[in-house]
Amino acid sequence: MNGADRDVDDLASIPGGTEQIVICRDRASGTRAVIALDDTTLGPALGGVRWVAYPSEAAAIAEVRRLARGMTLKNACADIPYGGGKSVILREAGSATREQVMRGFGRFVARLGGAYVPGVDMGTSVEDLAVIGEVAPDVSCDHVDPSPYTALGVLAAIEAAASASGIGNLEDLRVLVQGVGHVGESLALRLAARGARVLVADVDAGRAERVAKETGGVVVPPDAVSSTPCDVLAPCAAARVVDERNVGSLPCRAVVGAANDILARRGLHRHLVERGVVYVPDFVSNAGGVIQIHAIRAGWDEQTTERAVLRIGERVADLLAKAASSGLTPLEAAEEDASARIGRKVEIPS
Repeated sequence: MNGADRDVDDLASIPGGTEQIVICRDRASGTRAVIALDDTTLGPALGGVRWVAYPSEAAAIAEVRRLARGMTLKNACADIPYGGGKSVILREAGSATREQVMRGFGRFVARLGGAYVPGVDMGTSVEDLAVIGEVAPDVSCDHVDPSPYTALGVLAAIEAAASASGIGNLEDLRVLVQGVGHVGESLALRLAARGARVLVADVDAGRAERVAKETGGVVVPPDAVSSTPCDVLAPCAAARVVDERNVGSLPCRAVVGAANDILARRGLHRHLVERGVVYVPDFVSNAGGVIQIHAIRAGWDEQTTERAVLRIGERVADLLAKAASSGLTPLEAAEEDASARIGRKVEIPS
């Protein structure tokens, strides 16, 4: 079986299926994209636009479906009135300008009639969403970067997880922030301001050095992330940081981050629990950005928004307490909460 065949096989691995998948090709700009609406029970599907390279269209479809399911869980757990969706633009060599690509993508979104509300994600920016919004009927993140609020929510999740599990207070923690882009840098700065000892890893060595200097932290080589002792590993960049090779030896006491798809496969959450490593599902810890998006659209003021984001910490504490009392893992407990809100069983893919 070749790689493309395995990707197609993955399409059947999402419990409950996906409501709608749109495979798009804009002849004018040459733009190719995939949009997945996983579930719209709670409202229009809210989720980011990712623009990266994929080995095949099948690989892009498999990834966007997994990511869309994560958004369904995230928005349900955050108690906001949106379903889950995601989209990917297939990065290809071509003559179209970035603006032409975004306009072409915006035309695809427009055809969905408001069922999908796109936002920023890996490879796209607030400026890109503004261009998409000139064509599509509704977008998020077209004026404000949600990254600082995503970081604030992760900070609240780390603090709650550390307290609930007896790891300690923030000022006692060594937190390894893997990936210091918009979210990771903001998280590192917030952690340092609260007294945590910050370790920084990033594929961009210059950026890692700069953030380490700003936080009084230490740079960790990217290939040493899974072997560097710390109290909390906070993945804030690449997906699938925890995999079969390292799950049995991660030298940390908790995994709490901003990255999507932190686990390479679903079953790994049990390995972490068996080792006594606290795992906060990423769709719970990284919900600060979508909460801020809802806040803007609902007209909340800054204080109300910040309080709503900080409630992520309360959710994490409740989640860990529920898991401890019920025999569920934190992932299973979070999925159960989301499923109750949606009215059917919803879980991340195996």
